Amino acid sequence: MAEPIAANNNLEKEEIGYNNQAPGAGYNQGAAGAGYNHGAAGAGQLAPSAAAPAQRVIANPGPLGLSAFALTTFVLSLINAGAGLDPNGPSQVVVGLAIFYGGLVQLLAGMWEFATGNTFGATAFASYGGFWMSFGAIFIPGFGILEGYMGADGKLDAGVLDQSLGIYLLGWTIFTAILLIASHRSNMGLVSLFFFLFITFVLLSAGKFNASTTCTRAGGVFGIITALIAWYNALCGLLTRESSYFVLPNPSLNRRA
Repeated sequence: MAEPIAANNNLEKEEIGYNNQAPGAGYNQGAAGAGYNHGAAGAGQLAPSAAAPAQRVIANPGPLGLSAFALTTFVLSLINAGAGLDPNGPSQVVVGLAIFYGGLVQLLAGMWEFATGNTFGATAFASYGGFWMSFGAIFIPGFGILEGYMGADGKLDAGVLDQSLGIYLLGWTIFTAILLIASHRSNMGLVSLFFFLFITFVLLSAGKFNASTTCTRAGGVFGIITALIAWYNALCGLLTRESSYFVLPNPSLNRRA
């Protein structure tokens, strides 16, 4: 999850963060948006003079990626936390979100971060987009993943599946720890996001390895907190000085800021 824009985030361009540009048209076409320089009022000229080079303006993809991550995490975490639902089946509800919003949309946000030159944001969004798509694929029959855990009696071997999911979640725990370390000079909102996400993955991994409902429910609670922090970071990126009458606090951790 890349770093959201906050009004008090004065990170330099090369630091972790977003390139929050002023809103406007996708291209800078010069005076009056004409696309060509016609000279003085364009009078008497049958052919335009050489056009000024177009300067492409890319919007900040951070809030989109954070919102996609937040909503999908929130729904799944409610399920993990219990929320009065049967824990044996409701994860199917999140499959559509995982594939399209948390997966595809977040992956696209990561690709757009590449275009802005934000390596951290591109790595985080593209990776977690892949996480959500791979998670959703587990519950889609066409992929045949769950069928691979069927026993000789035709029933799902829940113990073996839980161990496999534990390894799967452990890998994402390690990756999240890497991003937590890499975000240490960003801002408080981003560091908080990866810290709570790391704890979430730790608890969910432990829940699968130990078949512990308590750990899984605790992971769901921390996941809900993680989702709320991600939404806060997304809102920080949307409420800029150029687009809002107020901004949200998000203290910078960059000592040079």
